[in-house]
Amino acid sequence: MGLIRAAAVPAHPRIRAGSAAFSALLGLLAALPTFGIDMILPSLSDTAAALNVPPSAMGAAIGAYLLGLGGALLVYGPASDRLGRKPAIACGCLLLIGGSLGCGAARTLPDFLLFRTLQGIGAAGPGMAVLAMVRDLFEGEAARTRMSFVVLTINVVPMLAPTVGAGLMDLGGWRLIHAAPIAAALVALAAIRHIDEPLRRVAAPGPAATGILRGYGRILASRAFLGYALCNAAAAGAVFAYITGSALVFIDALGFRPLTYGLVFGASSLSVMSGAFLNGRLAAWSIDPSRVIGAGLALATTAAALLLGAALAWPPAAPPVIAAMVCVALAFGLVSPNAMHGATELSPDAAGAASAVAVFLQMGGAALASDLVARFFDGRSALSMAAVMLGCSLAATAAQAGLTRPADRRSPLSTPSPQHGETA
Repeated sequence: MGLIRAAAVPAHPRIRAGSAAFSALLGLLAALPTFGIDMILPSLSDTAAALNVPPSAMGAAIGAYLLGLGGALLVYGPASDRLGRKPAIACGCLLLIGGSLGCGAARTLPDFLLFRTLQGIGAAGPGMAVLAMVRDLFEGEAARTRMSFVVLTINVVPMLAPTVGAGLMDLGGWRLIHAAPIAAALVALAAIRHIDEPLRRVAAPGPAATGILRGYGRILASRAFLGYALCNAAAAGAVFAYITGSALVFIDALGFRPLTYGLVFGASSLSVMSGAFLNGRLAAWSIDPSRVIGAGLALATTAAALLLGAALAWPPAAPPVIAAMVCVALAFGLVSPNAMHGATELSPDAAGAASAVAVFLQMGGAALASDLVARFFDGRSALSMAAVMLGCSLAATAAQAGLTRPADRRSPLSTPSPQHGETA
């Protein structure tokens, strides 16, 4: 009788790698990290009021999330190479759920920041795994198609997140916003039960910590890698300066409603996709990547300088801020793909570790810029936003000119064969 019952229970239907359902799962996993960054932007003022702190203190909420996300990437990458992608996704989703529950229940700023950090640590698991899964399962044109979809998702989600967050605020206040990551993580946990473990390679036995640390050391010793990675990190800082600053300027200084701000932010952020599209066309025309990076940095620096001049000379107004947001986002779409490609191309045998370091530096630059903008926000102008944007643009230019260009003719990093007890 027990055998009859067992036979009557249908097996879990599998989600095949080439299916539309699997593509939807990739999109969901890719969306989790970036949605968590931008979803709280319309709620910064309301959250500050509920926690009895000034709005300027809420910039730390962005920074805490980014630091948790960036630091966890360095752990999830090598851990998933040894244990598998599904454990990394499951662990990350569970931490994301716990962090989101804590944020929704927080009563003090330290508690809120602690759980925001936990949110970032959790979101890093799915965010890292989705890139590795594409590499594990697809090759050639199929891999490029899936990766394009993942990158498109990563770019589109930040445009939609503030609008979604504002809508949830209208429904139930700022605490309801943190229900969205919980729902997404639960869907991801349910979905990964229906996929096979993507990682087929068996890691070498023995302790891997020494090999991992040596690999990171070789990467950080490369002048060219640091140039590209720091250029990308500083460019990301300029973007996150306007992400954090725009919420403070539009809502606190100009009196925009959160939903209106979300629509303005989403529309202006379309320029990131425009920059990425233009970058693809320039690549098809065989335009040198260093020239594209230089053009993007020139655009970002000019836009930030003009916004700083406007903030010093005239009363606060929306058009200069929107124009600067569009230009800096467009510039990032030109700079970041080329800088990230340059950083990973230098170490083809350690591309995963190089990507982890580059993304970690990007998150650190974004967190620092967000904190500075909020810390020095005067409550009435875009001055701190413009100053940090300009500083980050100049820092990116310095990294590109001072580190990358002098090392352009050097050979790629070489990764020696793993020794006994190490992994490559």
